[in-house]
Amino acid sequence: MTTADTDLDRRRDLYLKGMPYGLLGVATLLSAATAGLIMPTAAIRIAAAGLVVAALVFQLWWSWISRTRPGPNWISATYYTVRWAIGFALTVLNPFFAFYAVAGYFDTDELIPAQRWKRLALFACSIPVAGAQTSGIPVEDSTKWIVFAGLLLANNVLLTVVRHFADQEEERSRARAATIAELQQAHEENAALQAQLLIQAREAGIADERRRLAAEIHDTIAQGLTGIIAQLQVVAKTADPAAAREHVNRATDLARHSLGEARRSVQNLAPVGLSYDGLPEAMRKTVDQWAERTGVRAEFTLTGPAQHLHGEVSATLLRITQEALANVAKHAAATRVGVTLSYMDDEVTLDVRDDGKGFDPMTLPTRTGTGGFGLDGMRARAERIAGSLSVESEPGSGTAVSARVPLVLHG
Repeated sequence: MTTADTDLDRRRDLYLKGMPYGLLGVATLLSAATAGLIMPTAAIRIAAAGLVVAALVFQLWWSWISRTRPGPNWISATYYTVRWAIGFALTVLNPFFAFYAVAGYFDTDELIPAQRWKRLALFACSIPVAGAQTSGIPVEDSTKWIVFAGLLLANNVLLTVVRHFADQEEERSRARAATIAELQQAHEENAALQAQLLIQAREAGIADERRRLAAEIHDTIAQGLTGIIAQLQVVAKTADPAAAREHVNRATDLARHSLGEARRSVQNLAPVGLSYDGLPEAMRKTVDQWAERTGVRAEFTLTGPAQHLHGEVSATLLRITQEALANVAKHAAATRVGVTLSYMDDEVTLDVRDDGKGFDPMTLPTRTGTGGFGLDGMRARAERIAGSLSVESEPGSGTAVSARVPLVLHG
């Protein structure tokens, strides 16, 4: 329950507790002002005053006892019945005391335990009200009895209609509360699933990076070290200084190349740009550096308010951008590239478009394996975090790569 709901319930409880006192005070003032007209004898006025005092004392007793025994229960039902009897008696003495009698219209649900008795209680409250509307409870005049019966019927019809709509509104409120609770539960479950998905994506990414590193070490660094060893072995066996110098130079070149490959492999372990900048800044720098390196005009566009995404989501989008740009540089022969990052209500989209030579996606061979460069690698990265990747291209019309991933905020 929200704080607003709690405050509303508190104010409603205060209103229900103070309402009988207020109605009794209003009824007493109006009755005193009209005592000379409606209560001509001193005995009637004394009886009315005594009932008012009794009503006040009884009300104070209920205010005290209800703190430890709140309704609805048999004690609250007894209080309701006695209060109605006092209100009815006062209305007989002066119709203005019907203001006090109508208190039962407001707190029936809080005081009467059974549903069938609630209808009877509301009907009972309509009796003094109808009597007040006919200028007092009728006792002799048959016309007044007819008018009284008609008013009693009309009041109960109105009560039934109002009660029906109130019950419908309460049912709708309960249904809305249940729906909100279900949505909150679904949101919590979705958050838990997203957290689990990100953990699995991180584990899968670690495994892919290990496989990539193993392949690169085997294909580049290990090959380079093998070549260095071979060159040094030749140096150890030759007595010709010129030949030895040549092989040493080759070994040095291989060592520099292997060092460069080792540094590149380490840099590719994680998007370094995200260590210092947010995703939009890191992507802007990536695009600018790629354009400077390749000489191809490239523009970065950000739409929507940028948000602090979960690290795995940011890393995935940056990696897809790097891989898409690498593909453009290698295959597209493009003169212009546009990269757009869009923040939406529940997802983030990335679009990389070029005006290169394009290709037919239906003829592109598929291969297994993830984590490397290429469309398969980009698609695998997006799918790891419950995203998707689509490619639109045709020969001579450029290529558009679009990735959509859930918007999962940091923390």
